[in-house]
Amino acid sequence: MKLTQTIVRGVLAFIAITAAQMICGVLVPIKAPAAPHLLEWLLMANAIVAAALTILAVRSDWRGWQLGIALAAIPFIISTANIIEGSVFLKNSYLPWEPLYLHSLISAVLMVPVWTLLFGRRENATSHYHPIQSKGRGERAWKFALSDLSYIVLYYAAGMIIFPFVRDFYATQQLPPPGTIVVLQLLIRGPIFVVLCLGITRMLGMPRLTGALTVGALFTLLSGVAPLLIPNPYFPDAVRWVHFCEVVSENFVFGAIVAWLWGRPPAFVARHSLARAA
Repeated sequence: MKLTQTIVRGVLAFIAITAAQMICGVLVPIKAPAAPHLLEWLLMANAIVAAALTILAVRSDWRGWQLGIALAAIPFIISTANIIEGSVFLKNSYLPWEPLYLHSLISAVLMVPVWTLLFGRRENATSHYHPIQSKGRGERAWKFALSDLSYIVLYYAAGMIIFPFVRDFYATQQLPPPGTIVVLQLLIRGPIFVVLCLGITRMLGMPRLTGALTVGALFTLLSGVAPLLIPNPYFPDAVRWVHFCEVVSENFVFGAIVAWLWGRPPAFVARHSLARAA
């Protein structure tokens, strides 16, 4: 696909994402205090999501509804994971969690045919190697467990660094006990993000090093930058920007680790390319 076509379709995806959110706002209205410059931040976040998913769409060799569902599911799954964590950590904020979940769900459903129409009909989609399919069950099991463990290690490491800057805010919240936090990150949020990074790794199909850097960048754009750009009346800006730095750095390293573990070295890619050419 030519660069001009890619840009045009990416812009159309951005418009569609924004339109889907407007439709969600009509179908499931949420009453909340307005945050300053909310529209501008929301549009910027939508542009980041559209750009990141467009890169995935262009790079992937998936087609049709498979591609459309995958692209629409990624931000929905991230939003769901954030809603689950928010409902546990921000009990005193009284955020409308159920309407927020419905917003994400309806938006994802509306975007499936859009992504399918924009990118699913390409006849010259890239064909590349698939690093995950060639692994045995034992190797998959220990690499998945290690990927999951790396998430909780990074989560606590980053949390310890930024905690002095958010201590006062969380003193006003009803925080869950440590055991609940470990279960949430190790058994729910961690596995969800491992699967997402594996999906992105599979769609990109890049060699180990470039794949790790690209997966880390795309994952942190979708799961860290875009969600935390948007201000809200329940999360003070000072706390939001601290968490922005925390999540962006943590998720980039995590995505890179997952892609590195599951990727293949350049020599394997070269042999695979020669075999396909023969």
